[in-house]
Amino acid sequence: MNAPLDLIRPPEPSAAFEFNLLNAFQRDFPLISRPFAHLASQLATDEASVLACLRNLQQRGTISRVGAVFRPNSVGASALAALAVPAERLAEVAAYVSAQAEINHNYEREHHYNLWFVATAATLEHLHAVLHEIELACDCGAVLVLPMLEDFHIDLGFDLSAAGPHYREQTAPIVPEARTCSDGIAQLDSAEKSLLVALQNGLALVPQPFAQLGVDENDAIATITRWSEQGVIKRFGVIVRHHELGFNANAMVVWDVPDAVVSAVGRCIAASGRVTLCYRRPRLLPHWPYNLFCMIHGKDRSDVEARITALAEACGLDQYVHTTLFSQRRFKQRGAHYMNLAAAGVSTAHLAKLTKTNHG
Repeated sequence: MNAPLDLIRPPEPSAAFEFNLLNAFQRDFPLISRPFAHLASQLATDEASVLACLRNLQQRGTISRVGAVFRPNSVGASALAALAVPAERLAEVAAYVSAQAEINHNYEREHHYNLWFVATAATLEHLHAVLHEIELACDCGAVLVLPMLEDFHIDLGFDLSAAGPHYREQTAPIVPEARTCSDGIAQLDSAEKSLLVALQNGLALVPQPFAQLGVDENDAIATITRWSEQGVIKRFGVIVRHHELGFNANAMVVWDVPDAVVSAVGRCIAASGRVTLCYRRPRLLPHWPYNLFCMIHGKDRSDVEARITALAEACGLDQYVHTTLFSQRRFKQRGAHYMNLAAAGVSTAHLAKLTKTNHG
């Protein structure tokens, strides 16, 4: 694996090209027939060079895909969950959890609840069934299930232009509107379901990727554009893997904030430019008293701790009980998969073709 900071201080023109491609197109990806040709025009190169570079970055693990980040609970159900696993069983239990198709992220964190994972499914009923099955199979006590109630900020975009990696700072103060997650999952028609399944693995790295999504190219572009305008898609672009780019430490920080002010506090955190994720989830007393969550990434543990201190000062968080759960091991990390082939009506042969094209 290349040293992460090679991308921050590129020693050669080829590394500078990688850096510019990664830094400039994590969002606002062109939704046109030949998007990589458009990227090439912005980078003073040719389409084939852009595609070759992206394939190489994907093979190295620097990027997970080029595609969509969907707003949670918009096209399927999702929840953060946790287990308290005996240390001697952690690897075994983590492997079982990661093997489930509905699990997207799975991390060891520093806490009594030491295994944290995100599950997604097409329906709430399917999601609950998967988590119940994990609870029975792992035999580590009850699964802590924490669905999102409000999202204040979900981005995971990183600015690589400084001497070390950092978040994309806001160019002006903002007061984002929180989105509640109680509006229900969108009812998708068969073409939209097919498109969703194809998008879950990212765009094919070919000249006309929107023509490879199982629906008419113009319809695919129009639907993705509509989803982006509606906020169903939070971000469309190059999805980087933070650890591989020098963010070697991260922590989930949780607070117990009175319900009357939790939304205002969440908006303050989101507007600070110091977090990648911020959302409200339910308390589950007596086991879990916290209702406001955020994720903070940094170059190392001390960097993350300094960011937490600065955030607490900026938003007056010291008055609230909190705890910090540093990540230890990353067992699984991929984009959300909300829908399987049967539910979408997509043939296995067709998806295999898409997958081959995407990595070819």
